[in-house]
Amino acid sequence: MNCHRVTIEGVGFWAPTMPGWPMAQAVLRGEAGPQDPPARRPAPQALAPAERRRAPDTVALALEVAGEAVAASGRAAAALPSVFASSHGDLAINDHLCSMLAGTPTLISPTKFHNSVLNAAAGYWTMAAGCHAASTAITAFDASFANALLAGAVQCATDDHPVLVAAYDIEAVGALASVTRSTGLLAVALVLAPGTTRPGAPVLQWQLEPGTTAAPAPRCEPARALATNALADALPFFETLACAETAPITLRLGPALGLRLQLLG
Repeated sequence: MNCHRVTIEGVGFWAPTMPGWPMAQAVLRGEAGPQDPPARRPAPQALAPAERRRAPDTVALALEVAGEAVAASGRAAAALPSVFASSHGDLAINDHLCSMLAGTPTLISPTKFHNSVLNAAAGYWTMAAGCHAASTAITAFDASFANALLAGAVQCATDDHPVLVAAYDIEAVGALASVTRSTGLLAVALVLAPGTTRPGAPVLQWQLEPGTTAAPAPRCEPARALATNALADALPFFETLACAETAPITLRLGPALGLRLQLLG
């Protein structure tokens, strides 16, 4: 399989114990402890105050990390195509809607329905950023981050244009918690640019790897504590990125395909 390269121009990360990429880097490197007490949820500045209060957790998470990554990249948010991903969409709202459909379907809230669709976070982002570039929404169960990263990297290479990739997941509640496993809040984001565009920025080499791939496990305790979130497949990569490690890792894309990633020194 051919190797391809992208530059990572900006990074976003948010978890209750690591709110923001600078803190996450320090914690994942073992230079600091997790935040205590943990943060409750982010408050993305891209949204107006009233929208910020009303936005569901999925939207708040996605916009927080997307905004952090774009700010770090120095790119104009309005010019960036985007890929947004989650394993299951908004689990809390979907559980609420299923309960309403089973009991009192005529009382379903249009706002709840609006926020339940998979591309809700992408829609909020593009409106807040004034972005008319293409956006993609992906769900791939426990390989959602890997598939989103692949989609962003392919688009970046094909169109020769930077791309924003953001992924997020929240806690499963109600009846859905009996069939899908996810706890807490976790979100990550990257701004990818073609080739090696910026001196000093991490360069990521990627290629497809046929064959069965076991999902790598997070190594450090603070990362392992987040691994019960549905976005756990992102954690080993962000550990590698925080520590600037050059050893390759392979993320699972599906039953017989992996995504081999390597940071170039």
